[in-house]
Amino acid sequence: MTTTSERVAGSRARQASQRVSQSVFDGSRLRVVLLVDVYDGAQQQFLEAYEQLCNQVASVPGHVSDQLCQSIENPSQWLITSEWESAPPFLAWVNSEEHVAMVEPLHSCVRDTRSLRFHVVRETGGPATGADRAERRLQSSPRIGDGVIRHALTFTVKPGSEEIVAKILADYASPEPQVDDTTRLCRTSLFMHGNRVVRAIEVRGDLLSALRHVSRQPEVRAVEEAINPHLEQDRDLNDPESARVFFTRAALPAVHHVTAERMDAQAERYALYYPTRADGGMKLAELLARQDEAAADDPRSPVLRSTIFQRDDCVVRLIDVRGGLEAADPGQALGLSDPGQVAELTTLEDDAAGASASKDGRLARFLERARMDLVTDRRSPDA
Repeated sequence: MTTTSERVAGSRARQASQRVSQSVFDGSRLRVVLLVDVYDGAQQQFLEAYEQLCNQVASVPGHVSDQLCQSIENPSQWLITSEWESAPPFLAWVNSEEHVAMVEPLHSCVRDTRSLRFHVVRETGGPATGADRAERRLQSSPRIGDGVIRHALTFTVKPGSEEIVAKILADYASPEPQVDDTTRLCRTSLFMHGNRVVRAIEVRGDLLSALRHVSRQPEVRAVEEAINPHLEQDRDLNDPESARVFFTRAALPAVHHVTAERMDAQAERYALYYPTRADGGMKLAELLARQDEAAADDPRSPVLRSTIFQRDDCVVRLIDVRGGLEAADPGQALGLSDPGQVAELTTLEDDAAGASASKDGRLARFLERARMDLVTDRRSPDA
């Protein structure tokens, strides 16, 4: 019997559709670049902290190598580069509590950091062909992007406070969308599923600049302060370390985006939350990505755009649906047409009664359980 995980693993060799502008699932090597600004006089402390960190990360599955470089012009500027077998093992590590603990010694000597992640497309030594290409694991072709960066944050609130939090998050003035000459906020979509909040943003330009711009807006700070008493994880946004830890844990990276069509006036935005079984988050995200990739070439599919966000066992799929979710085929909307796949990878079916229903009935039931409640969906002018 072939399991879902085996089918997903075997699909990695297939060339990705050109409709996919972003994906971590093509199996190619990953190059991570970390730009670090060290406090004046703290260079030796930083070097010692790095030595400790690199000894720990060397044993992380998927890690290949790393380098530490110091600027020849400004001794406070450092560059850490690392190579990974592929993106999924890096993301699994960088989003883990283990990583949070590993990097803690760096905080006292680092003023600022910036992380960049790249798939390896080409390298010196001649073109890769056949078995050589498979061994070198280069990205087969460059992605054709749309200039938009997608990111999400997720956190949970205390049970019983959901209505209060939803009202707070819905009733605020939108921040100025223009960040600077090159960066603009395009869209913010906020959803809830039970006591879980997911805020997805779309940015044209620089994501970090946009996040910092939003965090400085008085109306946004007021909202963040208002929901503080209702959060399950305490935080103090006036304390840089507390804020850093909270937003590190709240980060929900986009791992796949596909666009079937550019514009459709009838498209409506929805979010689906997939509670996964233990250690099944990455497998489920990859399966959903492959399904959406295939559906993008199907003119009958009502899903026009799909973005998959994943961190550990939290998987969220943001979809734009032609004609609304109620009129869509439940399997196409859910991204999983086999109830067995849903049962294997998620906990959406948690009772025997549901398992006895028809296939379409089970899929419709899964879709309803996965559907998140819309709190607000805001687009900036000319986005």
